[in-house]
Amino acid sequence: MDINIGIAETDRQKSAKAIKRLLADTYALYLKTHGYHWNVEGPHFQQLHALFMQQYTEMWTAVDELAERIRALGEYAPSSYAEMAALSSIQEETGHPDWKQMVTNLAKGHEEVAKSARNVLRIAEEIGDDATADVVTPRITLHEKTAWMLRATAQ
Repeated sequence: MDINIGIAETDRQKSAKAIKRLLADTYALYLKTHGYHWNVEGPHFQQLHALFMQQYTEMWTAVDELAERIRALGEYAPSSYAEMAALSSIQEETGHPDWKQMVTNLAKGHEEVAKSARNVLRIAEEIGDDATADVVTPRITLHEKTAWMLRATAQ
């Protein structure tokens, strides 16, 4: 069935492409955060274990909303680790950093996701994709605030 939501097909594709990158970045950060939740050690274990759980739970909800927005635009959401890794700007964790490096890595990851979300917002504004703008604007706020809090924790 044809999609007639007031956004041209080429513009919907452009928006969906940017959201795919944001989805992949969010998913990669979700995986990293969940792994850190399992493996954090040190004097701040309890605080960080709980904080990381709060963060990965929030991102788990976000990936679903982002994927559904891609589908609403008429495109398919990436659905494999390989697709996510190819699209993401966030490097996967291969080692076992200490708690402070975990916090630093996550702060940098949240900054990357905020930049990806801001790119989606610019495209959405350019093409009049108000629904996508509504989805990503709170993502920018959340990731910038989370990055700030993690930077403060790593001091």
